[in-house]
Amino acid sequence: MSDKPIRVLVAGLGNMGKSHALAYEANPGFEIVGLINRSPVELPKELARHTIQPDFAQTLIETKPDLVSICTYSDSHAEYAVMAMEAGADIFVEKPLATTLEDAQSVVETAHKLGRKLVVGYILRHHPSWTTLIEQSRKLGGPYVFRMNLNQQSSGATWQTHKQLMQTTSPIVDCGVHYIDVMCQITDARPVEVRGMGVRLSDELPDDMYNYGHLQVLFEDGSVGWYEAGWGPMMSETAFFVKDVVSKNGSVSIVMEGEARSDDIDMHTRTSAIRVHYGDIDANGKFTRQDDVLSMEGEPGHQALCDREQAFVLKAIREDLDLEDHMNAAVNSLAVVLAADQAVRTGKAQKLDL
Repeated sequence: MSDKPIRVLVAGLGNMGKSHALAYEANPGFEIVGLINRSPVELPKELARHTIQPDFAQTLIETKPDLVSICTYSDSHAEYAVMAMEAGADIFVEKPLATTLEDAQSVVETAHKLGRKLVVGYILRHHPSWTTLIEQSRKLGGPYVFRMNLNQQSSGATWQTHKQLMQTTSPIVDCGVHYIDVMCQITDARPVEVRGMGVRLSDELPDDMYNYGHLQVLFEDGSVGWYEAGWGPMMSETAFFVKDVVSKNGSVSIVMEGEARSDDIDMHTRTSAIRVHYGDIDANGKFTRQDDVLSMEGEPGHQALCDREQAFVLKAIREDLDLEDHMNAAVNSLAVVLAADQAVRTGKAQKLDL
């Protein structure tokens, strides 16, 4: 395939959209042909030469991009992805792929039908600390217990963004896809049931929305896991970041820096170290092996991770990578969190058929 720069149109200029746009701007394999946002936003100096257009459909027709990067609110992901693929573009779309399972499946079916590349923004798949966590956990062997959360004590502009997201998408859906994806990569087992509970902790939210949620997922191999997510000014800074995998042979945990704060976007992916604990004991009941502490010093920050993610998009297009497993994983993890959301709303456990 030609090494001519891939012409990319970026839709949505929130935190992730700006970061992905910076990744395209810095990578000679891409050429930004347009930026889209419904309202004016301040751009970093690296992007200041670009103008912002408000209308997705019109700008798509005018720019005729090779790639469309969809970083808008979740409820427009599926519509924009299908529209862009039908216009001849490959797609990068932020997670979640859609707000319903039917829409997510429709996006994947369109990619198959039209022969387009579809990459979903599962940034942890490009994070060396998280790939290490998965590798070390798999070495221990299952079944597993997964203990994971990501709460955010948000205020100001971040709380405004969260409230906008929660017009359509709960925290356990928006963020949970990442951690269900990690669980599935570790177990290789099929999720069979999910349970959920949630609480509306703010009168600023729609009546049918909750800003604190907790899901529990059961796997075919006997593994179990929970994921917790809460957003808002009322959330605690205590134990807001728990990433822990336990098996009969020990555990693997991400250890955070002592002064980490939940509203720091880099803290959502950054780690300090990974602790591997071995559960073997001798005849006297004492551990036979000390824990290993794997330093993650020098790991990439948020922007560097976005750079890595878009480098993968470039590779997927230029080398014609088979993205079938990637797309299936995105749909399956979304199916689990949407079922958890249904469990929250109905009070009933949801069986899964994936």
